[in-house]
Amino acid sequence: MLAPDPDPEIIVFNLKRRYTGVSATVNALVPLQARQWRLAYCGTPLPHGMPGMTLRQAMDLSRRPPAGRPFRIWHVRRDHEMAAGLWARDVLRLPIRLVFTSAAQHRHGWFPRWLISRMDAVIATTPKAASFVPNTTAVVPHGIDVERFAPPPDKMAAWADSGLPGRWGIGVFGRVRPDKGTDVFVDAMIEALPHLPDVTAVIAGRAMPQHEAYQRALQARIDAAGLRERIRFLGEIPAAEVHRWYQRCLVCVACPRYEPFGLTPFEAGACGCALVCSRTGAFEQLVQPGVHGELVDTGDAAGLAAAVRRVLADPQAALRMGQAARQRVLAQFSLAQEAAGIGAVYARLFERG
Repeated sequence: MLAPDPDPEIIVFNLKRRYTGVSATVNALVPLQARQWRLAYCGTPLPHGMPGMTLRQAMDLSRRPPAGRPFRIWHVRRDHEMAAGLWARDVLRLPIRLVFTSAAQHRHGWFPRWLISRMDAVIATTPKAASFVPNTTAVVPHGIDVERFAPPPDKMAAWADSGLPGRWGIGVFGRVRPDKGTDVFVDAMIEALPHLPDVTAVIAGRAMPQHEAYQRALQARIDAAGLRERIRFLGEIPAAEVHRWYQRCLVCVACPRYEPFGLTPFEAGACGCALVCSRTGAFEQLVQPGVHGELVDTGDAAGLAAAVRRVLADPQAALRMGQAARQRVLAQFSLAQEAAGIGAVYARLFERG
């Protein structure tokens, strides 16, 4: 188990109970950052294994600065965490500085804009996200743990291990809901799979109660197309197991209608998947069409079906695309690069005093 530093210079926050993309980012970064900084974690328990203190405990600990530093840094990633930080810094007058990571690729509402304007440093995850935050300190893309997310020795053998039909797998990962484009994926698979007899599609993610009727409607469309055995809902995959499904799939699809960044194709690319992504999030920074996979317009099921057919027309070429995607992630989107970029922001704050 990771042990928090008893006198941390950095406290990383994740106060949301549900496991999200932000949670995944924090979970991956904390073990690495804990080797680089005197660090503690505040929030919901995560698989990284470091115990999480409560907000009250973080405030009590922050009533004095850490040894050798004029203040502690609170690294926050959500609106309510920013608000808590402002209360601690400006009302309680605690010796802290606030770093916020901004991923949204749209104009924030007035209240988040005000919160962001009060941060001591702002990290944007993409240049587009930075364009909506006038006080951006640095652009630092999310990174991937390239040791955990790594290709299997043999993609076909990995798929056979799944127990599902076919020789190759194609998957979409994330919550089952309209903004994630699950219906776009289903419609594309209904169109594409009759032309791809060796391929089975999987949908790995949970439908929240408000989206269960949406999933049932998609299942009805799959059944009507006679593809129940070849388009499978897997439900929620435990965070510690998701890399195994990336390893099993030859192709990963990410087709949300909107995404601030979108980690799943980066994780899948690190696992050697060819990628078919919609033009949102950071996907255009990752995928060069014809090299790593294909890009399609958001909401375009027919275009997605055609792109999937192009990629899977030659499985050996798709394997080469997956290898190229792995190299792209290694070169530009590793977890070590993200930690270094964030660390540079911390260091500049401490240097300013």
